Amino acid sequence: IGNPYTAVATEMREDTVTVAEISSFQLETIHEFHPAVSAILNITEDHLNRHHTMEEYIRVKELITKNQDENGLCVLNYEDEVTRKFGEVVNANVLYFSSKRKLEKGIYLENGDIVLCMEKPEVVCHVDELKLLGMHNYENYMAAIAMAAAYGVPMDVIREVAKAFGGVAHRIEYVCEKNGVAYYNDSKGTNPDA
Repeated sequence: IGNPYTAVATEMREDTVTVAEISSFQLETIHEFHPAVSAILNITEDHLNRHHTMEEYIRVKELITKNQDENGLCVLNYEDEVTRKFGEVVNANVLYFSSKRKLEKGIYLENGDIVLCMEKPEVVCHVDELKLLGMHNYENYMAAIAMAAAYGVPMDVIREVAKAFGGVAHRIEYVCEKNGVAYYNDSKGTNPDA
């Protein structure tokens, strides 16, 4: 967020690992874009001024997996009906995350613990150890943890980074409290209705 991918693309080498948020606008025109690990966190009514229908918006978001195959992984929200169904037809391997139920394989919340179960359940951390609050943030953490684990990042590094991460500048960033009112900077928000 805030750093254009094109500004660093020429610095990439064969062994470079890039973590990027790809918008539906960018996905509209991909040809060779081939992420090793991708994710769709949810599908909500958004950007319809550009995509015009929910069906088109969903189709475009699902393009993130267009060039993935059985060697790739897509992390999907089990609690979102659209992404859960998409997981049944995507070409990549699928790993679900859930904030509401225990998954046989995937990442989920259980009694406040974030549990990753690839082969056997492993507690990553408790939500009280995280700096960002709220279920939507816990889901974001789960997706990021699942992606990092799938890419082979060691669990001790994942834990350390998850506990240290305090959000990004200009994205629901706490500014101060005055007269009992909390002020947040969300100038990087992309939804004008928020």
